[in-house]
Formats: sequence, structure tokens, C-alpha cells
Amino acid sequence: MKLMRGFVAVMSMALVPFVASADYLNTTFTFSNQTTTADTRVLLLPQFEGEVSEQGWPTGLSAETVRHLNRAIQAGDFSGKEKQQLEVIAPAGLEELRLLLVGVGAADSVTRATAEEIGAALSVYFNRVKSEQVLVDTRAIDAAEHNARITAAVAHGVDLRNYRFDRYKSKPADRPAQTVHWQVVNNSDAQQQYAAKRALAEGVFLARELTNLPGSDGYPARFAEIARQQLEPLGVEVTILGPEQVKELGMGSLYSVSQGSQHKAHLLVAHWKGSDDQPIAFVGKGNTFDTGGYNLKTAAASILLMQTDKAGGAAVVGAVKALAGERAPVNVVGVVPLSLNMISGEATLPGDVVTAGNGTTIEVGNTDAEGRLILADGIWYAREFFNPRAIADIATLTGAKVGALGTAYSAIFSDHDDIVATLRQAGENTQELVWQLPLGPYPNIVSSRIADMINTGSPGAQAGAIFLQHFAGDTPWVHIDMAGNALNQSASGIHPEGATGYGVRLLAEWAKLYSAQ
Repeated sequence: MKLMRGFVAVMSMALVPFVASADYLNTTFTFSNQTTTADTRVLLLPQFEGEVSEQGWPTGLSAETVRHLNRAIQAGDFSGKEKQQLEVIAPAGLEELRLLLVGVGAADSVTRATAEEIGAALSVYFNRVKSEQVLVDTRAIDAAEHNARITAAVAHGVDLRNYRFDRYKSKPADRPAQTVHWQVVNNSDAQQQYAAKRALAEGVFLARELTNLPGSDGYPARFAEIARQQLEPLGVEVTILGPEQVKELGMGSLYSVSQGSQHKAHLLVAHWKGSDDQPIAFVGKGNTFDTGGYNLKTAAASILLMQTDKAGGAAVVGAVKALAGERAPVNVVGVVPLSLNMISGEATLPGDVVTAGNGTTIEVGNTDAEGRLILADGIWYAREFFNPRAIADIATLTGAKVGALGTAYSAIFSDHDDIVATLRQAGENTQELVWQLPLGPYPNIVSSRIADMINTGSPGAQAGAIFLQHFAGDTPWVHIDMAGNALNQSASGIHPEGATGYGVRLLAEWAKLYSAQ
């Protein structure tokens, strides 16, 4: 069920039921190794580079059709190169009105990322030609294990691009609604691999929804309740600490950020126990809207996008959902400290001193450096109550990261080579790339004159990381600064316009790789 059109919950704590996962997409996929009887209007044939010939086409094509395709290939200079497309309108001898040859590149080097990008491009094509029934015959990829892997990844790319955030549109545009018939070598293998990818996509969709929610409708209690509704049916143990519990546990650093808001701090804990191993902890920044506090953000373009400041927390929730949906054999706990950084007569002032859950006193040198304040207590909570094997925190933390690396990479900070190596591999596998920046030497970078620490320092990205490292103690830890990666202003690749769900695929992949060590 969708939100009532135009409804925005500002003062009321009553919760409108959140969109069910089945409503994220209107498309339908079938997988079969038999010839479909559906009345399809588009036929797609993936082709390996340098192997474009009738040997890789469906059996039973008429001589007339083969001649037509060969002439089209020659005229279009189609070689099967990665992401290349050749469209044949009204192909001779076929019932389909359109035939599309799609290049997948060299047979021995079709990566997961390449296949997903091909799927995203096919999504754009499907929606342009407005066909309701599409047949994709992947049997030219004749090795069964490669056929299932590549087909599932292409289908995943179609899903990721087809997502739309339209819950506030009074008259939303029609969503993509094709039925795609995937003709494969082994339908059970393809279905199994796609099911895991669909669980991952559902996690990405949830992260996109949470990130896209406006500040007044995605406040701490609302965010936490949405997560509970989405995760508990999958067997995830969800705990939500309210403002008084946050205070009672001494998490004054987290509590201080929402002090000036009517929506006080919460802490969300989501535990997927897919194994009996020592857990891995994800800690995500869930600042549901960031005015900057008394260090007010004054640029209109910047403050307009501050609902995305909860993207790290959304990534954690999405990753836990993906792993639980897949029934992954990993033990993962997600911790999301939730705040809403506002100004009022009760708001934290620059220069105030707050006390974190581990007893550390912190001088608030800048109320707009609030992310590290809430993450400090989130990291402490994960370490104190779950004794994790490792902690990964993720946040839209600093503009300095964007200045250093742009948006092609996230910045990572860690002293643990095994974490860095597996996180790099996860980034390569998912194309959510990471680049390691140094933690030191930066002596006294977060030293305070009046307290144990201060929440500012220069260089900015390092100051944030070094501040957070203190709260991880001797637990192996990595900080992921994803500033600039949360939102696309226009559709690109596997991402539609809006929130990207960045971090879901990275964290889920990393948890599997790190757990397997």
C-alpha cells in the first residue's frame, strides 16, 4: 500500500503502512529451457564478440530470416562487442516485430558488472519500444554455469534500472510493466541465481526508498518502523531504542544531535543470524535530515538534498534485508543511529560538551559535523553488545572526501589489511569502488582544549575517520565515507534518477567475502 497522495507526517507519530516489496516493480520474469508459447513482440539474442553467426541463433530460423540477419549485421557493422546493440525492425520470417542483437563481449570475460549494465541498457530499450511481451534467448551462451550467471546478472540489471520512486506523485507515470521470458540452458540454475539477485535488488530498493523519503516523512521513529516492517518477516531480529533508552544507556553524543528537534534520537538494531559465527557489524549514519544545526547550511542547493544524509543508514538496512532475503549463511548485525539535526531553544550549541556511551567527552566544534557524533555511539553500541569480529561504518560524512575522490570511489580508512583487501574485492565485484586513504600520521587532529576530543579537524575526511576509530577500540574496523554517492540527478546505468541505494551491494558482498576467510 502506498502513502496517501500528498500526505506528509510532520507532527503526528502515526505511521502509514510502507510499500510492500512486491510493489517496487511491475515487471514479471519467467525462466525456461523450453520454447515459449507467449505472443512476444521483441526477440533479444545475446552475442559473444567475434562469434556472431547463425550457430549462436535459435534453431529453426528460416533461411529467409538468416539472410536478413546476416545482411543487417554486415550493414550495421555488428561484432558482438560489449554493450553493442543492433535492432532489426520487422525481421523476415519471424512473428516478432523487432529483433535485437546484444553484444556481451568476449566469451571468457563477461563480468557481473558488464552483464548488469547490459541489463540496464535493455531496460531502457524495453521501455522505449513499449513491448509488453519480450523473449530473451540466451542459449547461445551454451555453458550452463555461465548461462545462468550471465542471465541472472542481466535480469538483475533490468530490475535495478526499472525501479521508480513515485509515492508522492498524484498521477504517477506508468511504471515499466513488461513480461520478460528468459530462454535459458538450465532453468533451475538460472532461477536460483536470479532469486539471490532479486533479494539483493529488494535491499537496494529499500535503501533507495528510505533515502528518497523527505525529512518530515523519514524522521527517526518512521525510519526505524519502516525497517522493522521490512525486516522482521524475513527472520531478522529488530530492536528499536527510543530517546529515553538512548539517554539511559549514556549515548549523549547521539542524543545531542536531535536535541533541538521534536523527533528525538533513536537507535535501530537489525540482526540477521544466518550462522553461529562471531557477527560482523555494519553501522550506518542515519541522520534523517541535516540542517547543520546552529552551524546552519546556508546554500539552498545543498540543504535541499539533506534527506540523503540517512543514506549510510539506509545502506545498512538494505544490506541486512538482502542477506536475509537470500538466506545468506552469515551473521550480521546492522546498527543505525538515527537523528534529525534541527535548531530550537533546546538544540546543541557550538562549543557544548557531550558524553558518548563509552564515557568519552566530546567538544562540539561544529554542529554540522553531526554524523560522527551519532556514529560514535552506534559503533560503541555494536562493540559493547555484540562483540563483533569486525565493524564497518558507512556514512555520507565529509565534503572533503568528494574533493579528494569525487564520486567514482568511496573513501575507506582502516589499519586492517584483510578488511581492506576484501572490501576492495567487493567493490570490484559490484562496481561500488573504494579507495583507501591514510589514517595517519595526523597527531592531535581531533584534540580538544576542554574535552577528550573535538568533532572537527583538518584534513576533514581523515579527522572524521580518526574520530570514529577511537570508538571501535581494538575491534577490527573500517570507515567508508560515501559522500557524493547517495544520489543521481539523472538516470545512468543501473540507477534511475534519485537515490542510488549505494552501499547495499558493497556491504552484502563484503560480508560474504570476509565471513569466508
